[in-house]
Amino acid sequence: MGKYFGTDGFRGRANETLTAVHAFRIGRFLGYYYAGTGKKPKIVVGKDTRLSSYTLEYALSAGATASGADVYLLHVTTTPSVSYTVCAEGFDCGVMISASHNPYCDNGIKLINEKGEKMDDSVIFEAEKFLEGGELPFASGKNIGRTVDYVAGRNRYLAFLLSLPRRSFRGLKIGLDCANGSSWAIGKAVFDALGAETFVTGASPNGVNINEGCGSTCIANLQGFVIDNGLDLGFAFDGDADRCICVDEKGGVIDGDGILYVCAKYFKASGELDGGGVVATKMSNFGLAKALEREGISLAFADVGDRFVYAEMARTGYLLGGEASGHVIFRKHETTGDGLVTALKLTEIVLESKCPISCLTEGYRPLPQVIKNISTFHKVEISQDFGVKNAIKEAETASAAKKKTTSNSFEFTSFWADGKNRIIPDLIDFTRTFFAKHTILNILTRYCVFTAEKMLMVMRPLSDHRHRTDFKPYRNCEQLQEVRLHCGRRLHLAYHRIR
Repeated sequence: MGKYFGTDGFRGRANETLTAVHAFRIGRFLGYYYAGTGKKPKIVVGKDTRLSSYTLEYALSAGATASGADVYLLHVTTTPSVSYTVCAEGFDCGVMISASHNPYCDNGIKLINEKGEKMDDSVIFEAEKFLEGGELPFASGKNIGRTVDYVAGRNRYLAFLLSLPRRSFRGLKIGLDCANGSSWAIGKAVFDALGAETFVTGASPNGVNINEGCGSTCIANLQGFVIDNGLDLGFAFDGDADRCICVDEKGGVIDGDGILYVCAKYFKASGELDGGGVVATKMSNFGLAKALEREGISLAFADVGDRFVYAEMARTGYLLGGEASGHVIFRKHETTGDGLVTALKLTEIVLESKCPISCLTEGYRPLPQVIKNISTFHKVEISQDFGVKNAIKEAETASAAKKKTTSNSFEFTSFWADGKNRIIPDLIDFTRTFFAKHTILNILTRYCVFTAEKMLMVMRPLSDHRHRTDFKPYRNCEQLQEVRLHCGRRLHLAYHRIR
């Protein structure tokens, strides 16, 4: 993980931390890098519906062609379609311009290698060095690249989607929430072609409404839509349609963990669960592990991120894996999460099972869980801190000793930088072990731009996941350390800057 690229590409505020200059230089690097293969490089580029995606698309294309690559533009399309096109059409690499589930003011550049997978770390490392100020020669004469309008590639992806189901969807009423993003046209076209009666919301993109009150991160929109229209099931996608959350006919939410359970159980019964197992992440609900155990299905864990899920699937030989966020990978068909493939697979399972999807999830009961991100300007320093690593290991050991009951366990696994020099965990769960040693608290205050004296620390003991209204503020670390956590309770810390 470098200065610019994270686990899911280069992301930032459009025209602030991610500019057209960055896009141009990334294009310059890719064109030059793949020109070293001895043939004219071919790069396929897609984008979502954000206002800034057009700027970044043209800037990146200009850079790549200036370095001698031919750039094929899919225009507005999904991230998985870029991945598919790279593999199916023999491109050197692919680029998706999107910030996924983030608001329109953010954007990102995802790089995809020739296998349709997330770009190799070695290539990302070279790109980082060039972004820091390197120089590359320009192509000249007949070596200069060109741009190609490649809508045909998107149409081939549609044909691929239509080839997956083994039966018609006729008679089903399907709801789609396209998040005003990449799937706004593709989604309805696919389900209509398969015979479903398709109802669509979040399909009026205007450049600034992507993920706004809709999509997989605002599932309440689809829940009401399904109930109001009496639909059999609904699917919500994010901005680039690489994730999918399902809503059953009763308005109940089925997240990525629930989807994994439904698919794993069905594939095992039909003899399609090669390897006999599933890959999830460390952030997956423990209820999934218990449910799969009862079905005799193995579960392997990977780090958070679909690239790590896919790597673990390749290592174990498992064909099904995913994340609670809705990234689900069917390795038989794809190398990355694809929201549309997930929706098609679930719809087919409902038809084959001859029962509502709410019945198919009855064996899965998610356990109480709280997951919150910690925003910091010093992501790398915190994640590599020896004290943090020790505290995580100690907490995991304590959890394992208690068979990972969720009443007092917490996995402190990820840090997310928002570039605002602040730490904002509105809700962070700590175990008794974490609290007793004060390790995490001390490290967080060390890396935060505010000192402990400049923070207002509000302690909220919880019992049975119900907030207590009686809480006492503690204004410095000394007072905070006088608090003792009672057995079986969780401690939630909320940090707020004192004005």
